[in-house]
Amino acid sequence: MYRVNNLLQTSYCVRSTFASCKRLLSSSKANDKKQDKKYQVRKINKLLVANRGEIAIRVFRACTENNIRTVAIYSAEDEGQLHRIKADESFKIGKGLAPIAAYLNIPEIIKVAVKNDVDAIHPGYGFLSENGDFAKACVEAGISFIGPTHDVIYRMGDKLNARQAAIDAKVPVIPGTTEAVSNLDAVREFVKEHGYPIMLKAARGGGGRGMRVARSESELEEAFQRASSEALAAVGDGRLFVERLVSQARHIEVQIIGDHFGQVVHLFERDCSVQRRHQKVIEVAPATNLDPVIRDRMTADAVRIAKYVGYQNAGTVEFLLDNQGRHYFIEVNCRLQVEHTCSEEITGIDIVQSQIKIAEGKPLADLGLEQDKIKLMGAAVQCRMTTEDPANNFTPDVGRIDVFRSAEGFGIRIDSASAYTDAVISPFYDSLLVKVIAHSRNHQEACAKMVRALKEFRIRGVKTNIPFLLNVLQHEQFLQGSLTTSFIDENPNLFKFLPTQNRAQKLLNYISEVLVNGPLTPLGTDVKPMKIKPELPHIKKKEIPNGWRQVLLQEGPTGFAKAVRKHPQALIMDTTMRDAHQSLLATRVRTRDLKKSAPFVAKNFSKFFSVENWGGATFDVALRFLHECPWDRLTELRELMPNIPFQMLLRGANAVGYSNYPDNVIDSFCQMAVNHGMDIFRVFDSLNYLPNMKVGIEAVGKANGVISAAVCYTGDVADTSRTKYNLDYYVKYVDELVKMGTHILSIKDMAGLLKPRATTMLIDAIRQKYPDLPIHVHTHDTAGTGIANYIAALEAGVDVVDVTVDSLSGMTSQPTMGGLVAALQNTKHDTGINLERVNEYSAFWEQTRLLYAPFECTTTMKSGNADVYKNEIPGGQYTNLQFQAFSLGLGSQFENVKKSYIEANQLLGDIIKVTPSSKVVGDLAQFMVQNNLTAKNVRERGDELSFPSSVVEFMQGQLGQ
Repeated sequence: MYRVNNLLQTSYCVRSTFASCKRLLSSSKANDKKQDKKYQVRKINKLLVANRGEIAIRVFRACTENNIRTVAIYSAEDEGQLHRIKADESFKIGKGLAPIAAYLNIPEIIKVAVKNDVDAIHPGYGFLSENGDFAKACVEAGISFIGPTHDVIYRMGDKLNARQAAIDAKVPVIPGTTEAVSNLDAVREFVKEHGYPIMLKAARGGGGRGMRVARSESELEEAFQRASSEALAAVGDGRLFVERLVSQARHIEVQIIGDHFGQVVHLFERDCSVQRRHQKVIEVAPATNLDPVIRDRMTADAVRIAKYVGYQNAGTVEFLLDNQGRHYFIEVNCRLQVEHTCSEEITGIDIVQSQIKIAEGKPLADLGLEQDKIKLMGAAVQCRMTTEDPANNFTPDVGRIDVFRSAEGFGIRIDSASAYTDAVISPFYDSLLVKVIAHSRNHQEACAKMVRALKEFRIRGVKTNIPFLLNVLQHEQFLQGSLTTSFIDENPNLFKFLPTQNRAQKLLNYISEVLVNGPLTPLGTDVKPMKIKPELPHIKKKEIPNGWRQVLLQEGPTGFAKAVRKHPQALIMDTTMRDAHQSLLATRVRTRDLKKSAPFVAKNFSKFFSVENWGGATFDVALRFLHECPWDRLTELRELMPNIPFQMLLRGANAVGYSNYPDNVIDSFCQMAVNHGMDIFRVFDSLNYLPNMKVGIEAVGKANGVISAAVCYTGDVADTSRTKYNLDYYVKYVDELVKMGTHILSIKDMAGLLKPRATTMLIDAIRQKYPDLPIHVHTHDTAGTGIANYIAALEAGVDVVDVTVDSLSGMTSQPTMGGLVAALQNTKHDTGINLERVNEYSAFWEQTRLLYAPFECTTTMKSGNADVYKNEIPGGQYTNLQFQAFSLGLGSQFENVKKSYIEANQLLGDIIKVTPSSKVVGDLAQFMVQNNLTAKNVRERGDELSFPSSVVEFMQGQLGQ
């Protein structure tokens, strides 16, 4: 056995040595033939690129690597483009011409080349790249044209001639017309024989333009007109030819390179089936899932037709491959293709450098371009990133690029020109921004690299097609390969895009806006906010205890009201999250700060009757000044505080606005509020106008919310000399609210006018008549009598009172929570709330308040003031009115504004003053001070004065009666 093996090995060595000797002998003979063949190399020293943008830079780079001096041309519109400065020399062309026409001006381009001793011209792609006249003009001027000869361009640039050449070269073609057609009758003759569907194509090409499908007679006329006009615009020739449409086909193209000695090689194929309106979007090389036998046939046919027509330099032979494995010749692109990069990546061959060296006269063999030496190396994918909006039918976008961050990394190649921060994308040229090429061992890995790269890009200022590209690249069908040209049309989901966050750019835009133009929110003062980070005490992990909201959810609004009335101790509502900061900080507290304290409140204050956190001015301010969504605020707070009822202020028929809305709007608003987590609606009307109240009450009832109908209190029921708003007025008003079905009665003392005696009289009268009706009192502590009033109210039979955290209490806000809790300890009204937790809660808001220093009322207001009993200015308006006075230059006259407020109120009929009626009185008061008017002046000159619009609307009855 050993000898047998030895003999086999010896035999193998002999055969191997003989084969090696034979190859060496053949190689030696071949080299002798090459050496015998004479050819002249004409060194190119200076090369002009008759193009712009990305392809111009691509050629410049190849030249620089070969020590060739470069020349750029540019139009007036391209003065700021990068290709201009990437070249060693650059010259402006096309004076007085349109942007595209500048790059089509053959005489001027030749003149620039001759004048500046240019040896060769590279046409790039597009523009003059397939113009035989241009190639001929170069040669006649003694300049090398980097591309095929002009006669080949003439022949293959005409699709009918190219088609005939394919037939002569025994390359299969799609059934079609042998001559150009110029009218519909000729097209119909073809249809009679071959039927529909058909493809109408520009006779002289057009980069995907001038192509239309007609599937029936009804589509024919429009398709013909569109194809002809597009062809005329693209290449200056509107002639068409007709082919039978090959459905469900793949678009495969073969990269070829030929020299001046009749040698042609291929660099394998590219799959360009991902197309939109016949424009390539993503290219793949090599074609995935392509039968090697079919590949060999297609590449052989590509080389055959190239040799047949004497093709020189780089070009592409395009085929359609049907679902039966049959391929058909489409055309020859006599130029460098946009997607040549894919072929470069999978073969390692620099096609542009090869073009230049072939133009110098070198044979393919000297360049190492022999077919058996060209090997496939992995897979490549190219994406054409464009400044188009895929969500808007790929409309080109123009403008300045605010931010540009490119992708990079192993296996990623970027070819670009105008892709940098501050670049201007013009509307005059192609929308291509960047070509991204990914290369890896196989198609799936290349796609993964491409997806990663596209996600790394950050482009702001113009829209791009990146979302669309990502959808294609991640589509299962694309990853598997074997796509057809109808892939995009058959997958509408490719056009479903998720909006980008753009968080960083939004923040930068905001910062720059504030730095240049000041805060977007008007500031009441020039006081700077403190640079602190308020912290709440650590909350030990524990379950959120049940609270009054669980009672509401179990018993419903009616049962909830009964439970409140039966509750023996005092209940409190916390206004910290709404009325307190509306009164002291111009309603400017943001959702983020409310959310910080919400978990602490939920776990430590489950005995709260409710938390007021919505409605009133918060809705308007959130939208106009804080740029927040009030609905999001409600939803997010509800998630954090599931155990405490939420309460809002509803302005009757005004909802949360300043004018009356249709009933169905109020209904829908209340239903949405309940759906987002609202529970109790304090419904009021600024004039105690019952028809407006009815709208709000019924809307809340339909939404299954808790109705807390409010009596807006003004005047003094203890003063018998004031008869308009006496005790009888309020009791009768309560009667009507009870009839309307209120669950809870609210006394809304918006200016803090209640005094202990008046409180006792009012509550006692209501309680005697309605012993089972829960009563809720709301006041402002402007005069400092809030706690005293609450104790009187509780003694008279009130169930709920409004307070706020200590650090946001007093002055025009609500009475202090800690003060009331302490005052009621060890009494029958004891709230049962932990005072230490209240102090911790207050400490947090004391720090948080410092963040809102620009809106701080204490900048101008140092204390409460008992003059509120005279001017009756609501607490929520008092600070706003003071801010307005200062902003109007009336700060030193604020005392006069308050006095005029009294006069304005009387002029308007001594009305109830709460938003929006209080605004009417305030506007009139400031109008009087600004114009130095007394009440007497207004009465005497009323017909000639231009009153504020709010006053006019009030007089027109827009607020009610």
